[in-house]
Amino acid sequence: MPEVTAPYAPGTPCWVDLAAPDQQAAIDFYSGLFGWTGQIGPPETGGYAVCELKGKPVAGIMAAVPMGGQPAPPTVWTTYLTSDDADATEQAIRSANGQVLMPVMDVMTIGRMCIAADPTGAAFGVWQPRDFPGAGLVNEPGAVIWNELNTTDPDAAATFYDSVLAIQAAPMEMEGAEGYFALSVQGRPVGGMQPMPEGVPAGTPSHWMTYFSVTDTDATVTRLKEAGGSVCKEPFDMIAGRMAVVADPQGAPFAVIKPKPMNGS
Repeated sequence: MPEVTAPYAPGTPCWVDLAAPDQQAAIDFYSGLFGWTGQIGPPETGGYAVCELKGKPVAGIMAAVPMGGQPAPPTVWTTYLTSDDADATEQAIRSANGQVLMPVMDVMTIGRMCIAADPTGAAFGVWQPRDFPGAGLVNEPGAVIWNELNTTDPDAAATFYDSVLAIQAAPMEMEGAEGYFALSVQGRPVGGMQPMPEGVPAGTPSHWMTYFSVTDTDATVTRLKEAGGSVCKEPFDMIAGRMAVVADPQGAPFAVIKPKPMNGS
């Protein structure tokens, strides 16, 4: 079901957000591309914008500004993984040779969070929900449909996420998915993992990629180009549907996909 009504199980991707140098331009771009509504938030939230689709929260966009003596964050989409105890997860990250980039902090009454990187260098967020569980709409056009770890060391990454959040990696048993891993929580696939793809620029670090569902991949890419975005990988057909890897006008990469119908429907 696209609408999310139950809490996300620990380890499940529950939210994505973007840090953009020009926050309003990013809101305008994604609103035009995906039909989101959103506006810069109040000062007490740091201006954080919660973007909605059909009245449900689907993603966040914030200004990329230096915080706490740290440089401004990179212009990327961050995947947040659910935790039932952010402090314990932070400790587990350190114990598993991960790096804590932003220690656990309260976000008013809506939750607790931290930002970390796995031992292969991929950054991710940890979200312990309180008043806000995460995305209220997924797996339909304009919303997140998949979160994928592209890593320089799948074995090390698999060991890390299993020990930290009980996310289990196993080869995806599908024709055409050789070398691809399903990431599962409590036996349910919640994301994917693969070695760094061919054609990725040399020096690209391990990273989590956000996939948004669309009704027409080619038309979406055309609109993206017209709005000042760029294409990293033109639309192509693959096992799960027709996808493309793109970047917004400020350089944040993401993927769009028109998924194949499931179960012959």
